Amino acid sequence: MKTAITLWPTCINTQKGIMSELVSNNEKRVEDLLAFSLGMMSGEDGRMLLEKYKEAIEHVTPHDMLKLEDKQMQMGIEPKTIKKDVGKVINVFFNTLKTYSWEKPEEGTFLYYLMLENSAYKFKLNQVKKIIKSYKGREVSDFKLLKNDLLGHFEEFSKFESHYVKKENILFPFLEKRWSSYRPLTVMWSLHDDIRKKLKQIIQILESDTSTWTDLNKQIGKYYFLVFGMIQKENLIIYPVASETVSDDEWEEMHNQSFEYPFPFIESPAKPKIIKEPVLEKQIKNSQIDGDFKLISETGELNLEQILLLINNLPVDITFVDENDKVRFFSRPEERFFPRSPAIIGRAVQNCHPPESVHIVEKIVTAFKNGEKNSAKFWLELKGKFILIQYFALRNDNNEYKGVIEVSQDVTDIRTLQGEQRLLDWV
Repeated sequence: MKTAITLWPTCINTQKGIMSELVSNNEKRVEDLLAFSLGMMSGEDGRMLLEKYKEAIEHVTPHDMLKLEDKQMQMGIEPKTIKKDVGKVINVFFNTLKTYSWEKPEEGTFLYYLMLENSAYKFKLNQVKKIIKSYKGREVSDFKLLKNDLLGHFEEFSKFESHYVKKENILFPFLEKRWSSYRPLTVMWSLHDDIRKKLKQIIQILESDTSTWTDLNKQIGKYYFLVFGMIQKENLIIYPVASETVSDDEWEEMHNQSFEYPFPFIESPAKPKIIKEPVLEKQIKNSQIDGDFKLISETGELNLEQILLLINNLPVDITFVDENDKVRFFSRPEERFFPRSPAIIGRAVQNCHPPESVHIVEKIVTAFKNGEKNSAKFWLELKGKFILIQYFALRNDNNEYKGVIEVSQDVTDIRTLQGEQRLLDWV
């Protein structure tokens, strides 16, 4: 008994010593990897850097990669700068990262289908590679046939958009809550946008009568570099770390939310065996408010069901962000213009936008908070529709800022109205 009492503190001290040494070694490795990456980005001698930081490179983990990039961003290095060299850095670490042992997701899980989508996408990309190779060396007159052949394939690649949307609106919000080193996710979102822009550019080239093989070949090369690089970053870094840090309950919730979006290039899985409640009933059930709740004001009286019916049937998308910049609510109209998932509730509004446009959001919120402005508006064309996007500052009776509401509306038909229509004209 005395021996046990004597050894117990020793055992604790030994474990603490081991843990302390492991943490210290990990921190030292990340610092070395940071120094290596900064040297690469600054154009220093590559061979010298490889030799100097050989030990760290040979033991790099996916967790190290996140911490490395997170430190870069904390240093003030912008995503556009990180993007230029991140591919080169990962290629140096590739042999070590690919040997990292982690438990692959089981079939029927959110992560399993994300990875399956990647595999299906790679197959289609490689099939198109074969088509391009078959045309190389042939007559210039065949270029028109090549463009016609490729156009359908690249238009089909647009369907992979839902994979990126699921990451941005479901996976990323969960990871932001789990990871202290979540900032690299914004770099990944920025790369999503680069892929979107490049695909749009390729389709324009394929539809043009004046484009050349040189133009097309160059842009396809850049597109393939981006998409294969994205799959590599997901499979080598994001997914292994997510697998080791996210709970089973959270994966289940992500899987349930994923059915609001398509599953590109794979057979859609069966929905979970749960009772599919109508959206309105589900919202009321999950509201945490007694069913007899009523909103009573000088302008009327509404119960919870009426409130949700009213909000969800307005011909607009509504998103509410509170005074602390957290997303608190979004409506569920019959047709959405921009993707929204329950995972974004409680998310910082800054994290709901790619880094290239987040400064606009911050500018609007800051002006609202300072009382300089009360509204802002934008408009754009999206899938053949003209969308008006408006932001309104919310203030209480004491003129205190209480948040911002975003309202998006399809005004395509409204823009065409002329004259008057005073009588009902149902056809």
